[in-house]
Order: sequence, then structure tokens, then C-alpha cells
Amino acid sequence: MIRAVDHISFTINKGETLGLVGESGCGKTTTANLILRLIEPTSGSIIFEGNDISHEKENTLKEFRRKTGAVFQDSLASFDPRKNIMHVVSEPLVVHGWHDKQERTKRVLELLEQVGLRREDARKYPHQFSGGQRQRIGVARALALTPSLVVADEAVSALDVSVQAKIINLFLEIQKKFNLTFLFISHDLSVLRHISDKIIVMYLGRIVESGSVRDIFENPKHPYTNALLSAIPIPNATLMKRKVYYSLKGEVPSPINPPSGCGFRTRCPYAQAKCREIEPVLEETNGGHYVSCHYWNEISVP
Repeated sequence: MIRAVDHISFTINKGETLGLVGESGCGKTTTANLILRLIEPTSGSIIFEGNDISHEKENTLKEFRRKTGAVFQDSLASFDPRKNIMHVVSEPLVVHGWHDKQERTKRVLELLEQVGLRREDARKYPHQFSGGQRQRIGVARALALTPSLVVADEAVSALDVSVQAKIINLFLEIQKKFNLTFLFISHDLSVLRHISDKIIVMYLGRIVESGSVRDIFENPKHPYTNALLSAIPIPNATLMKRKVYYSLKGEVPSPINPPSGCGFRTRCPYAQAKCREIEPVLEETNGGHYVSCHYWNEISVP
């Protein structure tokens, strides 16, 4: 049996953005799908606004669905290509009982304007928009029912850098306007730096470090976090030449047969015998900064 995620535990406070980062296959999307109840958890609890929704049946999840929204990585695949944008954005309204067509139309047109699109765009189809525009449509659909929580899974990873900046700014604007709570998933720490309040670093289905943006960027403790930070390009040729790179060797182990002890030990230059025998626990280094490493306070990373 594959344990896609294991010992994952975190809290997102109302009105804040939690960034979730890690390389492909580490369990980020699985975590998001579990939170949204798009897949069934095999154990553990999912607490939303004080209620445990982890074992609710589909017919009782409707209120939870109304309070959550999702923006997916592949914007084109997340839309029905046969339906125009009016239908795409209004679908959550129909599902949750907005029977007045005039009210639905009014709401959709307002949403399109809020995300920077034109009212006449409602008559167009998904293939007629650019990637950035489709993500704006995805944001509009996620906001249709005025949710409390929005999960954005790699929402800007397929976009050009300039378009990424516009979409990130859009997320920041709507969060401030509607006091939304965000789970923002990315493999790019530089993106999370601009949008997150706190960051969780995942590796092979487990949390290896978590803390504020300042903790992660100015005082990282885990070797894997340092490797991710080292991969961020610097837009200055002179500084790039002076940059100390912290590269990893090998590939991420298979979750079918994970390493004993610390899951990161097969790629960690600081691994010792203890790492092979004992799994490190996530421990607090200082206020709100957690790391899962036996030797975090002994090793010196660049």
C-alpha cells in the first residue's frame, strides 16, 4: 500500500495564506484533494470551521462544498469545452440553488469584472482565452459562492512570469477584499514568498519544515529547504556567479518502498547512521518554526 501523505498536520488561520511547496510527487496535490474531500482519507481528521468533515457522506457535504473553492493547475482541462464562460462560472450557483437565471447572470458578470475580464467574455468559450485569462475565469468560478477557503493547486506554474505576477496580484487583491483563506500550492518558493504568510515544505509525503516566510527564507533549518532555496534564480548576472549552489544527488525514492528512518537520507549529504534507523519527528526550533531533522542544530548549510 502506498502512503501518499503521512503524519501531515497543519492549521490555516482565517484570512491567511498557507504556502505548500515541494517537488513533483511529494504529495501536495493529494493533500489538497483530501482537504477538499475530492478523495477519501483512510485515516486522520479534516477539521473545517470546527467541524470534522473527514467522514461526512456526499449527501451531507453540500454546505462544506459551498464554503470552499478550487483553482486548478490545468485551467483548460478544468472547464467543459462545450460550454461558454457564462455556463462555466454559473455552474456552482445552479448546483447550490440559485434558480433565478437573471440573478445568476448578474452574479457571473460581476465576477468577471472583479477578476479583470469583460462582461462580453461571458459568451465566449474556454479555447478563446489565453492561459492567464483562463486562470482568471477559474478564480471567478472559485469565488462564485463567496467561499471561506480557496485551494489553488499550482495555479500559476504553467504561465509566463509576467502573467504569473498578474495572477498573484489578483489573488492578493481578492483575499484582501473578501478576507479569504488560501492554501496555495507550488513547487516554486519564489512565488510563495510573495503570497504566503506561512510555508510548509514537503518531501516524500511528509512535512520536513514549516514556519513563517521569514523563517523559511532567512533562517532555513532543513537541508532540503536549502536545496529548494538554492534553485531560485537571481535576476543579476554578477550575483548569480557568486551564488553558492546546494544541489541534491539522486532521485526522490519511490513511495512504494520508502527508505527506513528519514525519508530524505538517501539524498542528504549530512545523513548519519541514526538517520537510517530512526525517523525524525517534527520539532519546534523557536516560535512557530518546525523542522524534521536529527541534526538541524548541528549542521551548517550554505
